This record gives sequence, C-alpha cells and structure tokens, in this order.
Amino acid sequence: MTDATNGQGSRVRDHASPTVDTTGGPAQSMNPGSAASSGLPAVEQQEHRAAVQEIRRAYAAIPPGAKVRLAKRTSNLFRFRDPAPGAGPGQAGPGLDVSAFSRVLHVDPQARTAVVGGMTTYEDLADATLRYGLMPLVVPQLKTITLGGAVTGLGIESTSLRSGMPHESVTSMEILTGDGRVVTATADNEHADLYRGFPNSYGTLGYALSLTIELEPVKPFVHLRHFPFRNPEACMDAIAQIAADGSFGGHRADFVDGTAFSLDEMYLTVGAFSDVAPWRSDYTGEHIYYQSVRGPREDFLSIRDYLWRWDTDWFWCSRPFGVQNPLIRRFWPRRYRRSDVYRSLVAFVRRHRLYDTLEAHRGRPPREAVIQDVEIPVGRGAEFLRFFAADVGMSPVWLCPLRLRGAQTWPLYPMKPGEVYVNFGFWGTVPLPPGRADGYHNRIIEEQVAALGGQKGLYSTSFYSEDQFWARYNGPAYAALKREYDGDGRLAGLYDKCVRGQ
Repeated sequence: MTDATNGQGSRVRDHASPTVDTTGGPAQSMNPGSAASSGLPAVEQQEHRAAVQEIRRAYAAIPPGAKVRLAKRTSNLFRFRDPAPGAGPGQAGPGLDVSAFSRVLHVDPQARTAVVGGMTTYEDLADATLRYGLMPLVVPQLKTITLGGAVTGLGIESTSLRSGMPHESVTSMEILTGDGRVVTATADNEHADLYRGFPNSYGTLGYALSLTIELEPVKPFVHLRHFPFRNPEACMDAIAQIAADGSFGGHRADFVDGTAFSLDEMYLTVGAFSDVAPWRSDYTGEHIYYQSVRGPREDFLSIRDYLWRWDTDWFWCSRPFGVQNPLIRRFWPRRYRRSDVYRSLVAFVRRHRLYDTLEAHRGRPPREAVIQDVEIPVGRGAEFLRFFAADVGMSPVWLCPLRLRGAQTWPLYPMKPGEVYVNFGFWGTVPLPPGRADGYHNRIIEEQVAALGGQKGLYSTSFYSEDQFWARYNGPAYAALKREYDGDGRLAGLYDKCVRGQ
C-alpha cells in the first residue's frame, strides 16, 4: 500500500450545539447476578425468552458431527480458506438463524446500562444509545462489527487507552454453550471462568445471545487535534505521556489513535468531547478522513461522525476499488461507501481469484495478503515500526494505544494489567520475495510480535504450530473450558478455527 495525497474535510459553520435527548421510558434496573435479560420490560423479556427457546431447539436439531455455523449476512473475519479436499456443500452444516438477537433490547439511561442481543451491530447499538446521550465505553471502528463478535473476538478503538476492550465493560453474558445449555456468566457466579475465558474464544465455546454492558455519557462533538512526529521513538514517548497524564499539548485525551505513513511521518490524533463546534467536517462525501490527519491540525466532528470516521473508506482500504479517485467517488453512491460493501467485494475477488489472475497475466510477482492487528508494549513499539517498514513495507499503519481497564486478566489473551500497549493495524497485500511462499510475511510478523512481548489478534490468517499457539493463548485454560462447556466438541476448537480455518 502506498501513501495517499493530502486532503481535508469540508467545513460547515455551525456554532449551535444539538440537543442531546436524555429522556426515555421508565427505567428498568438490572438485577445484579441474574440472567442478562432478567431486567427487561415484560414484552421484550417474553420475546427474548421465546427466541432463546427457538435457538436451543434449532441447535439441538443439528445432526451430530455437522459443522455449526451462524446464518449471518456480514462478517469482519479475514480467513479466506479454500474448502478442504473432498468437502461437499452438505458438510458446511445448517446455519443457525440468529436474527432475533440482532437488536438492542433495552437502554437504561439512569443506570447507564444496556441489554443487547449478541448479534447486534455497533451501528445499531450506537444509534440506540446516542439517543440518550450515551455510548458504549469502546465502539470498534466498523459499523457491522457485532457486540458479541467484539467480545468473543476482541475489539479496540480510540477509547481503549482509558476503557480497555469491549468485554471489560460487559457485566453479564447470556451464552448458548457448545453443549446446548444457555447459561449466564458474570465475574462472580458459578460461570465466572467462562465469563473470563469467553473473550478471544471466537465462538468455539458458545455464542452470546444477550449481554449487559456499561455505557458512558457523551457530548455532541469531538474536538480533534493531530500531532505530527518525525520518528517512531518520539511518537511512542508521546503515547506513554498521554497514558500517564490523560492529555497532550494541553488537549484532553478522551480519544487517542494515530496514523503512520512512514518512519518520518506519523500523527497522533487526540480527541476531546466538546459541547460546541466552531465548524464541522464531513468525511462521508468527497473528503477522506485518513488524509485529513496531515492537516489542518485540528478538526471538529459530531460524536456519531467521529465514531464512524474510519468506516466510510474502511480506513484506507477503499483505494483498490478506485473509490478515492475523485471522479469515481462522485458517482459511487454514498450509501455504498461502507466497510461491509468493500469487504464483500474483497470476498468476491478472493473467491474467484480475479486479482491473482490479473497480476499473473501482467507478469507481476504473486502478492501476499497481510491483514493483521497486533499489540506491542509501548516501550517496544518503535522497534516494531522499524522492523515493519524494513521487512514488510506497507503503509499506512494504524496506531491505537490501549491498556486493560482494571486488574482483571483474561486468560485466552494474556495482557499485563497496567501495561500500555499499542495496537498496530495493517491491511493490504505486498509482493512476495523471489522463492518465498505465501505466508512468508505473516510468519515473520508472528515471530517479531513474540520477540517483542506482544500479542496478535486471531481474526485473520495465522501460521502458528499447535505448540506455539497454545503457549501464546493459554492452552490449559482453554482446554478446561472446552471440556466444561463443549465436552463433545460440537463447535470447532480454537486452533482448528483460527489457524486451520475449519
């Protein structure tokens, strides 16, 4: 991937603040320690219980040995695997209809909690909570990521330095387990081990049907300042300072992320909630958000536009489709400038090998997809950036600082409480060196992440051996959970799903 040209958002003069609706229906307080759905209003509770009974029936009807999958319209996973030799269509197994779990069941503005179906997208969740001047503590950057997906598969965003990951603000999970039970897991009940082990289990222990989450108050706007850095060491030092002080350059750090275009051009974007906006930018039209961080040095977005600033162009990954070309962009309908549309296009191209065939006809070397997010301790972050620039050479790279919200640890994704990490996200393709096979770059990234004391997310391709994998992702803890909640192995195991692609 190559650097893009500079640009900035269009500014709309708007000195007035919109009214944030903080009223709603009668509050329904949640009962601590009870099922995630027990505090729902009567109608919603009845409908949810009926949906739970139906999915249990449908799950029990799947023949033994058949692969279990969810009937979902969208996915944010990037494991494009060829079917196993000899596998027929019937071996895919029937899809569980999870549409009944794709809505916000209840928002309690007084308690600042919400009860949410596990298949609810963050787009729908944010719309439901913003009505009350509230938002989830962490809102992953793509609209069609689901709450259950962000919890079982991990998620981060620019509030993760102060609020951790999405699963850390979940107080209760209602889970359909692999053995067909529906259990409620909390931090202090008989299913506490499942509560702690569900994050990073990727649907191999069960599926979240509903979750109770904490919310936080918002203001109508976010005031952004973009701080430039000319080397990775200075950028990592600034992240450490923000983690310690909660601000940078006199600007409060309610949100922090960054963009590295090269080793001598990188930016940290620090956002602060604001009641007013002297102007407002729009990055859903002709202007492109990631280009804007190069200047001007400050910006204002509505809170909703801020949450989805990356989705319009799927960070910078809309480039291969020509959407960032001004002429094409003018005729590409705005409603199709979304991450799920681009992801569907990628799946089509990969399935039919269109890009590989075109490159081969042009006599160009094969390319390897390098689509990963990794977390590195901030003190080793500059080393990682220098390695990545020299050995992979893809740009831009997303930077997102994070740390665990509290002292609680999560066994399947070991991170040290209090330690500041930086997530490096990179998504694209790079040419393979002569004589190297597919997976070359991904393997050296895995090795470097381990050498620097980091961790790698599992939503995309992985190449670990079984011994390496279980050493990094707590094999004994996972095995104990698998025995307890999916003893017959109806769901794929974590290594089989995330590495073998089964």
